[in-house]
Order: sequence, then C-alpha cells, then structure tokens
Amino acid sequence: MHTPLEHSLLSAIVDDLATRGWSQQTLFLPDALSRALAAECRRRYAEGELNPAGVGRGAAQEVREAIRGDQIQWLDPGESAPCDQYLGAMDSLRQAINQGLFLGLEDFECHFALYPPGAFYRRHLDRFRDDDRRMVSAVYYLNENWQPADGGQLRMFLAGEQVHDVQPVAGTLVVFLSGDVPHEVLAAGRERLSLTGWFRRRGNDPF
Repeated sequence: MHTPLEHSLLSAIVDDLATRGWSQQTLFLPDALSRALAAECRRRYAEGELNPAGVGRGAAQEVREAIRGDQIQWLDPGESAPCDQYLGAMDSLRQAINQGLFLGLEDFECHFALYPPGAFYRRHLDRFRDDDRRMVSAVYYLNENWQPADGGQLRMFLAGEQVHDVQPVAGTLVVFLSGDVPHEVLAAGRERLSLTGWFRRRGNDPF
C-alpha cells in the first residue's frame, strides 16, 4: 500500500535542500504508520534481529562502541506492509529531489536504528572517503511522547558555525546533504528508535 505525500511537502523539502542543504519536517507520515514502524522495530529487536552497528565499510568495518552504540537491521522490500509503505514514501521523495535538483538519485537504502539508553554516535559525515554514492541522508523518528530531557538529539553542524538540534519525536523527518553536514547523536536517557537511510546515485565501486 502506497502512502501518498502532499506535493507541497515534497516541494518544501526540495526547496530547503536547494537553499540551505537540510530540511526538517514534522508529521511527515501518519501517526498510525509511525506507531506500526516502531512496533516493527521493537519486535525485531526483541527477536534478536538487530545487530551492533559497525564503523567503516567492507572488510574494514568494525564495531566500536566508543564511537557508536546503536543496533540496526537493514530493510528490504516485501518484509512487512508498514516498511513497504515507508519505502514507497521515500521513493516519492527521491523522485521529487531528482526533479528539483537533478541529483541522479537511483535508489534508497535504510535500516532500523535502536539506541539503548546511554548509547550515542560521535560526530561524523555520512559519506565514505572512498565512495561518494550517498548524496542525501534521511532520518525518520519513531519515538512517541519524547521530551527534551530524554536527550538523544541529532546535532547538526551547519555553515557559519551554527548548530541545530533535532528532537527525535515520532513523525519528524530530517533530510540533509550527506557530504556537507557533519552530525552526531547525543546520548539518550531512554530507548530511541529511528529509520535511517540514504538516497544514492550510481557509482563504480564494487561494494
């Protein structure tokens, strides 16, 4: 089942990316879908399907809890109706970005990310040094009744030494240029859920 997105919402995201390199939207998807995605993430975690996230890629990837402490599982089409609805919505966004910014985005990869209490992710860029396929990052939050005191903010380091914190509240989507926006995840006081992904262009890398 496809979840339609308002043209005005897609246009706002594209305009933000064009003018400042990032966009933050609240209530990006219906509450019912956010709750279903959160339940799916928690079910997979309870069944041991999420694994500690690594740093780096390919043969050089390793788990380093001093840098990041989230548990992840990648999404594939056809696994569940809520996940397919989310992937469909992100494909609509991919097409809108291509139409507006001509980035040549060919696909979208994403995973569930669960941060146990106290987990964090140190400052980093989403684009690998030896692979520039990731063009636009997208994080969708699944945490109901989240309060600022719970921590877990996404902290983005913007041009002009500006810092912007995103509260990981259910329904919030943040999108930014992968190679231009350093960011970190602050430690959370309670379990923190998200869907984290990347719109990618074609590359020649064998991985």
